[in-house]
Amino acid sequence: MPYPDVMQASIKKAKQSRKARINQDFSNLQNHEKTNLLETYHPDFRRNQKKEIQVGINKGIKAPQELTALIDSPSRLISESIDLTKVAYKTDVLVIGCGGGGVTAALTAQENGAEVMLATKLRLGDSNTVMAEGGIGAATLPDDSPAIHYVDTMAGGRFKNIPDLVEALVTDAPYIVDWLSELGVNFDRLADGSYFTHMPAGHSRRRSHSAKDITGLEIMRVLCDEVRNRKINVLEFCPAVELLLDDRGQCAGAVLFNFDTEQYFLVEAKVVILATGGMGRLHPSGFPTSNHYGATADGLVMANRAGAKLIFVGSVQYHPTGAAWPEQMLGLLVSEAIRAQGAQVVNCDGEQFVNRLETRDALSATILRECGERGKGVVTPTGMMGVWLDTPLVDLIDGDGTFIRRFAGIHSRLKKYGIDPIREPILVYPTQHYQNGGVHINTHGETNVPNLYTVGEASGGVHGHNRLGSNSLQDIFVFGRRAGAHAAHKTQSTNIGRLSLEHVKAHSRILQQEGIDTGKISPLLLPDYRFEKALPTVEHQK
Repeated sequence: MPYPDVMQASIKKAKQSRKARINQDFSNLQNHEKTNLLETYHPDFRRNQKKEIQVGINKGIKAPQELTALIDSPSRLISESIDLTKVAYKTDVLVIGCGGGGVTAALTAQENGAEVMLATKLRLGDSNTVMAEGGIGAATLPDDSPAIHYVDTMAGGRFKNIPDLVEALVTDAPYIVDWLSELGVNFDRLADGSYFTHMPAGHSRRRSHSAKDITGLEIMRVLCDEVRNRKINVLEFCPAVELLLDDRGQCAGAVLFNFDTEQYFLVEAKVVILATGGMGRLHPSGFPTSNHYGATADGLVMANRAGAKLIFVGSVQYHPTGAAWPEQMLGLLVSEAIRAQGAQVVNCDGEQFVNRLETRDALSATILRECGERGKGVVTPTGMMGVWLDTPLVDLIDGDGTFIRRFAGIHSRLKKYGIDPIREPILVYPTQHYQNGGVHINTHGETNVPNLYTVGEASGGVHGHNRLGSNSLQDIFVFGRRAGAHAAHKTQSTNIGRLSLEHVKAHSRILQQEGIDTGKISPLLLPDYRFEKALPTVEHQK
């Protein structure tokens, strides 16, 4: 719906200050300023929102309480009788998850001679990848290099990143952009045919390659066609509920659940690649999320039970510019590329209070400070609060038609509710966007569990404690290809023993012995919104 009267006075202030702000910007925060800001305002530092994992190899690690509750819950299979001698499918490589990481791993494994099966909770392509707007980062310009990209990524992750993973990420990235382009992805181009690039927050060079503001959708259009054309077997609406191990401790497949028939069945595989995505639909700390409906951290729950080590799971990324009005769009991403194009973040009085290209963690923290302690947020009729992303600056800086040309998707979504982002600012508020941590992997995507690989958002280590924009698409394709190739070769020397779910039974026994009762079963599979409301009101910021 159009902005109501109660918000019009603030919009007028933003318009009045625009001319004075157009050529001004805040300086980047100094390291000590950023550290203090994060520790005071960022949700990761809210101690009462974290709990220690109580059971399994990761016991003692702190994570959002919404995640630990699922990890420390009994399996969906605890009351089921699963006949491990009845295997529905056998394959070389089972990929669990059909987003960009899973699809890339499947295509690459097949290219390297493996028989591949894809299993997905929803439909082929349903994932966070298809919702990605901003672009994919790679050092393709003459003034850039993987070395510079490496330094930017390490700094963005607060230097907690695993160096080998970052090196693999930035080294492979230029190849990935060319590989996708050769498959048919229509990246934005300049008049001479070279790649159009922009500079996301935290980067020191223009290295984000986009397809307007529907980059993920365009990439998945091409990759899903590849899956179909190569006749890779895809099991839709069949989420994994537990990993299978064999009597030697190797990962040997998974138990899947068919949503249509409501039956469990087994897939035996020489290698399993987890590509299950993030945990946004758990709504850590009560935040809205930009994540798709199936992002319920299933991979982390299953991996923990199978004995896989987790890393950085207490670090969650809140994207600073999630839509805050209209409520029908709450949490949906408003691309960082808009800020790269010149849009500033301003408060209810039209005042700029932070550098528009500050890293996501710091920018989110400043918005929370502005809405909370400083009382400078814009309040909606329902009690939601946010700040303005001053989008009319885009055309004022780069000429009429720039916004509609670069951000047609966002423009179309807002126009449905009577909001014109070319002439009016967009109300934004931090939204849970990414889990920085996940299953600990090496440069091939291998975990500590033999024959279990993890790629994409379900993995951890490459982004440290904060992911830079445009590094997630790059992540899923770089490690999707690395894991797919390595897994295919691994199958040639792998023999599967007797299938077992003893690790699942052991998990439940420990829960009973320790008297741990969360009142849940896991993995969650799908969120339930019937009795809960994830809506940050004025009280949420305090």
